[in-house]
Parts: sequence; C-alpha cells; structure tokens
Amino acid sequence: MEPQEIREGYLVKKGTVLNSWSAVWVVLSEDGLDYYKKKTDHSPKGMIPLKGATLISPCQDFNKRTLVFKITTERKQDHFFQASHMEERELWVKDIRRLLSCLNNGKKFARKSTRRSIRLPETVNLAELYALMKDQDDGVKELKLEQDNQIFNHCFTGTGATVIEWLISKGKARNRPEALMLATGLLTEGFLQPADDLSKEGAEGGEQTTFLDQTKALYYFTDSGFFCEGYSSDEDVLLKDEFRGNIIKQGCLLKQGHKRKNWKVRKFILRDDPAYMHYYDPSKGDDPLGSIHLRGAVVTAVEYVPDAKKYDVDGNLFEIITSDETHYFLQAATSEERKEWIKAIQTVSKSGK
Repeated sequence: MEPQEIREGYLVKKGTVLNSWSAVWVVLSEDGLDYYKKKTDHSPKGMIPLKGATLISPCQDFNKRTLVFKITTERKQDHFFQASHMEERELWVKDIRRLLSCLNNGKKFARKSTRRSIRLPETVNLAELYALMKDQDDGVKELKLEQDNQIFNHCFTGTGATVIEWLISKGKARNRPEALMLATGLLTEGFLQPADDLSKEGAEGGEQTTFLDQTKALYYFTDSGFFCEGYSSDEDVLLKDEFRGNIIKQGCLLKQGHKRKNWKVRKFILRDDPAYMHYYDPSKGDDPLGSIHLRGAVVTAVEYVPDAKKYDVDGNLFEIITSDETHYFLQAATSEERKEWIKAIQTVSKSGK
C-alpha cells in the first residue's frame, strides 16, 4: 500500500555536499520526505526518513536567509529547507511536526484530530467565522504594530480590542475560555498564523497548539499581506512605487524564459495598487529578477505553450499578456493553484493602477 501524501510543493534546499541552495519539489508522506530536482521526475533526488528525526523552526543558522527550517535525522544528518514566504513555512512545519509526533508514538497521521483535542463542537464552522473576522467594516482590524525593534504590518494582538474581545462582542463566544477555544481552533486549522516569537512559542511549544490571550502575542490572517521589518539604522529609503501595494498572493511557479525557453522555478509576489507581480530566484536574495505590470493585462488558462519541450510541461499552464503585449507563460503545481493565481491576477489587473 502506497504511503499517504500529506503535502507537496516547491522549497529551496541546501546541498548536503556543497553549500549551494536550489529549488526542489518536495513530497511529504507518512513515512518520510522525498525531494526531486523537477516536479516531473519519477525518481527522487533524495529521501529523508523522519522516524526519530527532530525539527527546528525557525532555524537561524544562516544570517541572510530567513524562513528556514532544519530537519535532523536519527543518524544526525542535517537537512535545511527554505520556504518562499512565512505562511508556507508554517504550513510545512505544522505538518512535519505533527507527523514526527505520530511516527514517534506509533499513530497514523491525521489533521482532523486537532478539532477533537481542543473539544471544538462539530457545529462550529471555522471557515464562516474566519470570513466574518476578515470583514473590512465589522471584522478584526489589521494594524501596524511596533514591538521588540520590529514593525509588524497587517496583524493584530491576541487580546485587547482584537480577537478574544471581538469573538465575545459579536456573540460568537459567551466568555473568555470559549473565545480562547475558538481562537485556538482557528490557529490550529491554519486560518490564523503566529506573527512574533511569543505567539510562535505558544503555537509550537507543546503537544497542542495554544492561542495566547495576551497583548504582546501577535497574529495575522493566513491570506493577508502580513510582513515584518526591522528598524533601519540608515536613512529611510523610499520604496519604488511598484513595491507599495499590499501583497495579495505569493508562492512558487514555473516560468518559461523569454530567450532560451527553458523553465525555472521562480518565487512570485503579487501586489495591488499599483498592480505588479515581481519574480525572484527563490534560492538567492531579495532582489527581483523582473516585474510584470498587470494594469490592463489579460490572464488565461492555456493547454499549450509554443517552444515548450514535452518533458518540461506538466499541465496547469496559464499565460499573462500585458498591455504592451509581452507574453509570460507560467505553470502552477495543481489545477486548483492555477485557478487561484488566475483569479487573483484578474482581480488586481482590473482594480490596480
């Protein structure tokens, strides 16, 4: 019987022999983690057994690399992975941590057990509750907060006039313990994410995820434009106009080059107002390789790409045609992911500057 696949996607991995970092396709299953040079490859480049392994996140072994987590196998071999954005890392870490616990306790991996473990009633619809919390007029307000020499954008606190109070004031919970149970459910199921070290410690410190009813514990909506920045000792530098928009969506896609027509993994960040999509080499720094101005652009799903080699194409293709008629061909990992990108780009191209 084939082991159940738990999560798959692009991550950047540090080489085990050389110190180079490269994007790989990673598949997490019930018996371990496999990584491939390409998503279309049939044989993995490497296999990491997870029974008896340990996980460290965030891993701060590399000064200029953020969003890294480390897996150390039972035989003391270290493997370093880097996600493209914070939400992505937290989702991988959450599943790996839970799988390690299941493997070490002889249990079968299951995500749904968390609802029972915090005694959340089956009648509670967390997705509906999340949508209400995100309502711009009547929901939880996203703030810009300063704490510990850092600026947290698009986030909110666990207590004060935010999550716990909102749940009680809107009649979603009768008291603080009930509100705390709901908030923990939202955090456990991935609707909310911990933003700072204190909230991350609560989320990851024990066997169960814990939402902290504290003013210094910061959280954010999973699909928000959350980002964290440190204070700069230099004079503030104005961002280019095209970087000013809120982050609408981010993640890795395959992009076809304009000259050589080969496909490479690129990290994309979609922003609105002004409407831009920047792309980066996920294994290198924060400077973009290029940008796509989306105002007036057309984006469509396609089944064929000119000059593409068959073995490089795995379906889920879409094309962006900008207002100056530049064509970009991209591949998503799944059909659902392709739909999400197309919808987000279409929205931004119509509303952004």
